[in-house]
Parts: sequence; C-alpha cells; structure tokens
Amino acid sequence: MYVSTTQAAEILNISTSRMRYLLGQGRVKGAYKVGRFWIIPLFNGKPTISRGCRGPKANWYMRNPAKTKIHVNRQEIKKNENKNEEELVPVFSVKRSHSNIYGYSVIVNGPCQFVYQPLDPLGCGARVWVETYSSVKVKLKNSKDEETEEDWLIVGAA
Repeated sequence: MYVSTTQAAEILNISTSRMRYLLGQGRVKGAYKVGRFWIIPLFNGKPTISRGCRGPKANWYMRNPAKTKIHVNRQEIKKNENKNEEELVPVFSVKRSHSNIYGYSVIVNGPCQFVYQPLDPLGCGARVWVETYSSVKVKLKNSKDEETEEDWLIVGAA
C-alpha cells in the first residue's frame, strides 16, 4: 500500500516538514517521486526510515523505477468483431522494460496516468496509453468459468 507525505507523517507522528526532509535525504525506503508528489510504500503498516549519519555523504545513483505502459490494440479489436468467444485474441498490451504481455483484462494496483501524444506515439503506434509505477495484474485467459490465480499474471512492483 502507498501513502502520501501527509499520511506518512501522521503514521510516524512527526511533522510534514520533517517527513519532506527525510524524503529529500533519501532516507525513506522505497519512496519515489511522481511529478510533484511522493509515493511512499508501507512495510508492516509504517514507512521505513533508515538511520542518518554524520559526515560526508556517499555519491549514490538513485534509479527511477521502471514505468509500465498499458494500451489497447485497435487492430485486435477489429479482428475480434466476427469471432466467437473461444476464438477471441487479447486486446490489452502491457509493456515494461523490454517485455510485452498481452491480456484480456488489466487491473492497476495504484496511481496511474492517462497519456495522449498524437505527435509522439509509442514504437507500436499507440497514441493513447496508461502509465504507472505500480504493480499491474493481467488476465491471461479469456473464460467465463471460475477464475483462478493461474489466470492472472502480476507485472512489476515499485
């Protein structure tokens, strides 16, 4: 689960300015910034703060987490028009760091952003897509039968 700066400060019983200071120092485990906002993960119900140290700081390289992009394949929807339910092909494409997973349904477990870039489409030609740093569940099988955990694949986690 993820919380905002204010919520994390309330959980830890500290001021929001102190929380922003700890975030700026990189002492909150797993926290990352999306635009102007901090996304702070909870571990056992609380944010994890690392101990501070005095003296010169090491030069750490902080990697940004991989972004997941989700879009709908128009060509596959067109192909599915005259097919029965057993012959349908997946229409959702989930892209994350050089992998591409096709599915029938997608669940985003956290904040996401819809992007429209008609002049700068994705490599596959998509002009509208969803971006997220959160984990995503992709349904791999199309069936009306009782769903099992094997029908779903979890892609990425921040």
